[in-house]
Amino acid sequence: MKERARAGAPEWTTVVADVQTAGRGRHGHAWSSAAGNLHLSVLVRPPGSAAEWGLLPLLAGLAVAEAVAETGVEAALKWPNDVEIAGRKVAGVLVESTSAGAAFESAVIGVGVNVASVPAGLDAGSRAHAVCLAELVAVPEAEVVAAAVLARIRVWYHRLAAGGGGDMLAAWRSRALPWWGRDVEARSGDDVLRGRAIDVDESGALVLRLDDGTRRLVHAGEVRELRPGGPSPRS
Repeated sequence: MKERARAGAPEWTTVVADVQTAGRGRHGHAWSSAAGNLHLSVLVRPPGSAAEWGLLPLLAGLAVAEAVAETGVEAALKWPNDVEIAGRKVAGVLVESTSAGAAFESAVIGVGVNVASVPAGLDAGSRAHAVCLAELVAVPEAEVVAAAVLARIRVWYHRLAAGGGGDMLAAWRSRALPWWGRDVEARSGDDVLRGRAIDVDESGALVLRLDDGTRRLVHAGEVRELRPGGPSPRS
């Protein structure tokens, strides 16, 4: 899709793969891709600057969560855009953008949803924390889930373009895991930050309050809740 974007493909060009041999998630993680699941990439060309579209990763996660919920399950969002059902991951989102200076040229929204199965290639730990829709409900074909994902992305994309970032964030918060006020650990590369999750700000960054009362913004990374009895929050 990124190659097609560079070649001038129009906005909303979409690729759906039956399987992937080199699926990739955030931060270079592999994404196991089994037949019967959804593997989708869609091209958008947001108007304006890259700074104005910092909410795009959260928007994509919200759209996928809403599409998953249409199958009859309760879908929750783990910052920034993992989709979970009862604490187990059912979908992930990867957004990669291209800019020219401050101008946003294009972004590819990649979506993976475990529709028919939990991929067998996962390690034991990842498999224990994953789920597929077929375990929970009588699900439609992956193409039907894809159509629902695209429909919800378009709704929130046009809402955000019209200045509806506040509405989108409110909808995202309504599906967020109930971590607010709890201690979490955020990892970004080799950096580890521990603090109390307070909120997401208007740019989509996770707001942490450290032990000394200062606030830190986390713009990218992997986050997990620190259970009671674990290490105390620190920078």
